[in-house]
Amino acid sequence: MAPTLPLPHRDDLRIAVGGWLGGLLLWAVGIFPRVMSDDLVLWPGYWAPLVPLAVTAACEPLRRIRPGLGLLIGTVAVVADLLTRGSIATIVLYTDLVYAAVLYGTPAAARRIPWITGLLTVLGGVVPAALWRDPQGMLIGVGVGVVAFAPAATGWVVRNHRDAAEAARLRAEQTALLAEMDRTQAVTAERARMARELHDLVANHLSAIAIHSTAALSIDDPGTSKAALGVIRENSVEGLAEMRRLIRILRDHADDEPFATPTLDGLGTLVDGARANGLDVTLDTGHDRVPAPVELAAYRIVQESLTNALKHAGPGRVTVRLVQRDGVLDVRVSSPYGRPQGPRAPGSGAGLIGMRERAVLLGGGFEAGPEGTVWTVRATLPVTEGDPE
Repeated sequence: MAPTLPLPHRDDLRIAVGGWLGGLLLWAVGIFPRVMSDDLVLWPGYWAPLVPLAVTAACEPLRRIRPGLGLLIGTVAVVADLLTRGSIATIVLYTDLVYAAVLYGTPAAARRIPWITGLLTVLGGVVPAALWRDPQGMLIGVGVGVVAFAPAATGWVVRNHRDAAEAARLRAEQTALLAEMDRTQAVTAERARMARELHDLVANHLSAIAIHSTAALSIDDPGTSKAALGVIRENSVEGLAEMRRLIRILRDHADDEPFATPTLDGLGTLVDGARANGLDVTLDTGHDRVPAPVELAAYRIVQESLTNALKHAGPGRVTVRLVQRDGVLDVRVSSPYGRPQGPRAPGSGAGLIGMRERAVLLGGGFEAGPEGTVWTVRATLPVTEGDPE
């Protein structure tokens, strides 16, 4: 199916009607650019100027939908008008066709028309003056410049400003889109970070509470129940304290109580807490000073590994080993792989996801899985050269 021609713009129809009526008025009162005795008037009929006027006015509806075709037909009409007594309205309508051809036409036409009209302006002034040896011959070039070159140059300037405004609008939209994408990514990253922190801060204490409360309920021994309640109370207090500090950070009141970032120097305290919860843990560290992000990631990975060992490991020794070599801090936590003898707390798998995310964010690697009768968690964290601060 052939494409249909779009309808003319309403303003173009108004220009056509207004130009036609204005030309009729000038023709009726007898205002013409040339007189009957002019030697250039080859079509002296009284009605002759109305024909180019009608053709030029009929081209106005094409100024947006087919600007090149409208200019071509209008050029033929204005040349025909030169052979009659002429009409000022025909010339004015033609200047609008030139302007529209540059403004609404193809980019190639918009580049060529000003050059062509400029060349015709120069030739129209130089050639007659040289042939007639009369400076007044340059007035022809002035006329061509006013009728053709001036509207073409105006259309070129307006088109450049319009294209520049459109490009600026597109850049603004792209900038707004990129800003929204950055904001969304930042919010997502911050939510993931807070989820990891919340899990690492609270999960260890809640797991210990769940296990010891189950033990206190299942074992009918006052001494065991009292010891379990002591562990439950200690983990509850510590968990609430960690939660309060995290809430203060989220509410932008972190200055009220400084939030101490865990370091590898606190692994001893962390291991002591795991032993108090019933794990048989050994700690082997051999590392130099590392950057703060690496320290925090390594601490949280060991903390979560001990929490998982408390919930899921079988009876036996849990080994925590940190070794730094070749610019990499190797963190390895091994625990017996099997069903624990005592009560166990349910797991959601979020701990492994959080540990993997921490290692990946630092450009490191993470592995977790059974190796025979041992469940091993291993993370390799690159250590930045130079001052870790």
